[in-house]
Formats: sequence, structure tokens, C-alpha cells
Amino acid sequence: MNASTSSLPVLVAGGGIGGLAAALALVRRGFAVKVLEQAPAIGEIGAGIQLGPNAFAAFDALGIGERARARAVYTDEMVMMDALDESTVARVSVGEAFRARFGNPYAVIHRADVHGALLEGAQESDRIEFLTSTQVAHIEQTRDGVTVFDSNGDAHRGVALIGADGVKSAVRQQYVGDDARVSGHVVYRAVVDKKDFPADLQWNAAAVWVGPNCHLVHYPLRGGEQYNVVVTFHSREVEEWSVREGSREEVQSYFSDICPRARQLIDLPKSWKRWATADRDPIAQWTYGRIALLGDAAHPTLQYLAQGACMAMEDAVTLGEALRVNDNDFTKAFDLYQRSRVARTARVVLSAREMGRIFHAKGVERLVRNELWKGRSDERFYDALEWLYGWTAETCLAQS
Repeated sequence: MNASTSSLPVLVAGGGIGGLAAALALVRRGFAVKVLEQAPAIGEIGAGIQLGPNAFAAFDALGIGERARARAVYTDEMVMMDALDESTVARVSVGEAFRARFGNPYAVIHRADVHGALLEGAQESDRIEFLTSTQVAHIEQTRDGVTVFDSNGDAHRGVALIGADGVKSAVRQQYVGDDARVSGHVVYRAVVDKKDFPADLQWNAAAVWVGPNCHLVHYPLRGGEQYNVVVTFHSREVEEWSVREGSREEVQSYFSDICPRARQLIDLPKSWKRWATADRDPIAQWTYGRIALLGDAAHPTLQYLAQGACMAMEDAVTLGEALRVNDNDFTKAFDLYQRSRVARTARVVLSAREMGRIFHAKGVERLVRNELWKGRSDERFYDALEWLYGWTAETCLAQS
């Protein structure tokens, strides 16, 4: 169906990074879009995220490259330190040679700034409607359309539905119904002003301190005026997938053995947000008639590759490209979209799990980890990252 032949919008469940990226991709294909967001306002919580070159390729394809670039902080390197003895495990330059290899930079940014760039792009269009306080309750579809019934009792009719409603997706629950895989890893995130951040850690780098059953991350945000602080540990409790306010005492209780230089990070924040993390096992089917999953609804992942937001934006671009080459035929486009994304995102989910094991190695495994990358050149690191960072909109579709 060509967009011009339908008076119905495409429905997008979720107004987060994935949902807004999908809306932008769909508008570029000529569709009107209705975004259904369960929160009372379109916004974003969280702290910093990392952006690989693939994220910038997606920004450009969605028409917001300049906006996103203006908000990012461009780091000089990625650094991994041993949190027990302060030794350097790995150091990778992300300067000129990195940009030349991948065509885009590596950067860090506040999550709200990514969301803001996408939202500004969406608000420039008169073809995107936002409905807040609208939670998906039930979905029905026919041969030529989809109806979403929300928890308020209202019905929303569309030509198709994109389920971009996050890690606890109502769309996925209806069509897949699988259980989350709770990791037992708890993440505390906070943002600290530069004046309160230790001078000896004010590195222009995405830095991670890896320790037994724990790690700590820090990097600059917003022109270096703030620093993102993230600590992760294996919980002693039985966890459920959740977000809530954190406890300084709980954080401190898990980091007694790490070196003083890294430990000072956990004493900085005045308040913390606490995430009990989970992912889901990869699935081969994301599309159900005129319904497709996208972002965390399709492939929720642990944070260890820093690719959650990047994958959601890649999904959106790929969906748009699949519609383009199939003249906006949803049946054909959804099939191509799914074939183009399932294996790549599954690799990210599974690789993130393994990277978590590497980060949190202890005993002899820690010694093996610390030997893994000794003497490795930047070019060898780039070769290993090619599968992840080499993604582009021009090559995103599966070859039939």
C-alpha cells in the first residue's frame, strides 16, 4: 500500500528513542504517524549513553545528524582499567584514524539529549501526532489495518503498528509472551557536576574500571561540565526487572575491595537511580501481520556493549529503507526488515552477555582477561569492531 492511498496513520507504541526514530523514518516515507506514549509527557529518564559510529550513521539517515552532533562530547579514547590494581587492561584511540576507518566518531552524550534531538526533528513535521497517558491494552488487526485499544478505553486505528514500547513491551507481551531473563546485575547511574568530580579522573575518555563481580564507568557529558557515573554489581538479593531510587549504603557495600582511585566514584553522587537489569533471549520473529517490534521491544540487551539506543535507531532506519525498496508495501517491508535485523541484534544481545562476564572476571579468569589485549594495536581493535561499528544505512538491508 502506498502512503498516499491511505488516510490512516502508522501507529507507534512508545515515545522513547526507538519510537521517535521510527516516527521520523516513517514520515520520510510519506506516512502520517500517531505516537502512543504511556507516560504523561514525552520525555526521557536516565543519564549518559555512548554512541558508536553506527549511531551517527543512523542520525544522519533520520535527518537529525547536526542536532545530535552538537550535543555530543567527542572522546579521545576508550579505556579499560583493572579496579583492583589500577593496571591498564586496554586502551583504544578513537581519534582521526578511528573516524577515517568508520566514517564517524565515537562520542558520549546525555540520553535526554539524544531523545531531544529526535523529538525536535519529529516536532518539525506536521504529520506526527503525540498522545500521552495512552497505554496499549489490546491489539486487533485485519487484512488492511490495526486497531489499538488503550487502557482508557479508546480505540486507535492505523494502517500498521510499530511496537517500540520498551523492555516491558505490551505489544511483545501479546504476540510473544516470553519471560525476561533477569541478570542479577544491578546498575546505579548518576550525573555529577565537574566541580565535584575528581580531577585525577577527568579524562576525555569512555572509561571502565573492571573488578570481580562489579565495574564502574565514567565519562564527560554536556561539554565536560558534567560527568556520567555508572556502577554495576552482582546483587546479593533476588532481583526483579525494575527501576527505583537507589541507596548510597547499598552501593558502598559492594565495592570494599576495589582500589581507592576507582572507589572515590561511588562516594560522589547525591542521589542515584537503581536499575535491576534484564534482557530476553533472541527471537527469530518480530513481525505479525501489520505489526512489527522495534528497539528494546524486539531485542532488549544488557548494557555491556553500550548499544541499546544505537540498535533501536538502526532498526528505525532499516525499517524505513525496507519500506522504500518495497514501495511502502508493509507485508514485504516487514519481512525484509526482520531478515535484516534478527541476526545482527541477536549477536549484540549475546555478545553483551559475554562482555559482562569479561568485565566481572575474578581469580584466574581476571588474569586471562588482563592478558587478552596486551600489545594489540588500534587497527586490530578496529578490525574486531568492524561488524558493530561499520553499519550504514546504505548497506543495512539483507541481500536476498
